[in-house]
Amino acid sequence: MASALRLSNAALRPALASASSPARSIAFNGLRAYSSAQPKSLKDTFADNLPREIEKIKTLRKGYGSKVVGEVTLDQVYGGARGIKSLVWEGSVLDSEEGIRFRGRTIPECQEVLPKAEGGQEPLPEGLFWLLLTGEVPSEAQVRALSAEWAARAEIPSFVKELIDRCPSDLHPMAQFSMAVTALEHESAFAKAYAKGMKKSEYWAHTFEDSMDVIAKLPTIAAQIYRNVYKDGKVAPVQKDKDYSFNFANQLGFSSNKDFLELMRLYLTIHTDHEGGNVSAHTTHLVGSALSSPMLSLAAGLNGLAGPLHGLANQEVLNWLQKMKAGVGSDLSDKSITDYLWSTLKSGQVVPGYGHAVLRKTDPRYMAQRDFALKHLPDDEMFKLVSQVYNIAPGVLTEHGKTKNPFPNVDAHSGVLLQYYGLTEASFYTVLFGVSRAIGVLPQLIIDRAVGAPIERPKSFSTEAWAKLVGATL
Repeated sequence: MASALRLSNAALRPALASASSPARSIAFNGLRAYSSAQPKSLKDTFADNLPREIEKIKTLRKGYGSKVVGEVTLDQVYGGARGIKSLVWEGSVLDSEEGIRFRGRTIPECQEVLPKAEGGQEPLPEGLFWLLLTGEVPSEAQVRALSAEWAARAEIPSFVKELIDRCPSDLHPMAQFSMAVTALEHESAFAKAYAKGMKKSEYWAHTFEDSMDVIAKLPTIAAQIYRNVYKDGKVAPVQKDKDYSFNFANQLGFSSNKDFLELMRLYLTIHTDHEGGNVSAHTTHLVGSALSSPMLSLAAGLNGLAGPLHGLANQEVLNWLQKMKAGVGSDLSDKSITDYLWSTLKSGQVVPGYGHAVLRKTDPRYMAQRDFALKHLPDDEMFKLVSQVYNIAPGVLTEHGKTKNPFPNVDAHSGVLLQYYGLTEASFYTVLFGVSRAIGVLPQLIIDRAVGAPIERPKSFSTEAWAKLVGATL
């Protein structure tokens, strides 16, 4: 850690030399002068900011390293480490009342300031990736350059395509997705450089290259799975002059609808990052702390995302809504929905899409999708049902008394929007979530390697040892 904290701009430059940058630059008295024809690249922006960020961490630890920042109760220990303050996550902070902020900006603020596609209204996820990694809002030119770089890196190795093609069609899309990302380890710049021997100061640059590669390839991998399982197996080539979301929608087979393109841009942006303690984010960070490559780290996170208590929940919400609609028939009155909610709860099940580990209000990501629906599909029957449940469920859950947050989270809405535009295969929804989540968790992995974050290794105790620690007799 200490050696990493002493890095300077001069020390960082060799780490950049191993990979070409899209920005043309010349050295002048130790600084870079960037050609006006091409914007400053993401990699160079991160490198230039890194010494300041390392010094910030060094100063914080030196002056306040022994300060107590919280306490741990036995309930938290046995309750899944809920609320324990123990992780560093630069990209976002989740407030229980306000919701998520990406580098200090709310979702509406990100929608306002991040660059958009020509004629579009929703932010491009490329811009959020830049913001999460650097803390800076990129220019339109920088985002266009990033779109072009991801498009240039998008081709997947032939053996990965063959691997996907050989999967049985009834293997869950998330299992196929994780397997294909794991197979990309064969292409890992980090793994190859580590095997040859490299300095710690070079870790982040190879992590950056791998992260850029894997993010660029995820839409093609996801689209190949989708087209194999549900369609004809044919995937359109990436269009080098288009943005990330356009290419993903086009490869899935949905680029003809401009509103769907806007939905995909919004979806990929708001599902990226939700603080570091959720399963997919924490797992990616944890596995990466052992110096596993971004491919292996992300694959581990995707396996966590596939669980029904995490990313799979959006699939469960849609299934629950459809069962409700079939169960109550044409009587979609408030009373029928209230009765259905109570029947769900009394059967020992939860209402999918409602409640959150941290939030104590309606998820701003839910509201972003609701605003989109009010604008583009206000008369859709399923959206009206979602709105009706939104008005009724919090009261029922509050009366039930067994949830700390009776309000909807992001999963309560996304499936209905995708269904409306024809992407009806609910078992694929978590793969969409996974493409987005990579854009959120991999910036932190780059930062971890850049600042020399150590392997994560918390202390554990047996129940008997915990009892002794708190003075209990069992």
